[in-house]
Amino acid sequence: MAGIVRRTQEFAEQVQVEMRRVTWPDRDQLRGATIGILIFVMIMAVIIGAMDSVFAAFVRFVVGAFSG
Repeated sequence: MAGIVRRTQEFAEQVQVEMRRVTWPDRDQLRGATIGILIFVMIMAVIIGAMDSVFAAFVRFVVGAFSG
């Protein structure tokens, strides 16, 4: 049990050391990254929506062709 406590304490200390080394983005960098991500997500939503529409039309065609 003492080993787990010691390893947990060492881990917490290492996390603190690493967090001091982190360089956080400024407001402009954060805004630019957020806008880029939102644009990417919107483009992917359009692509996936188009693929879904094409696939649904294909399935309707196949089902209609084989249902008589």
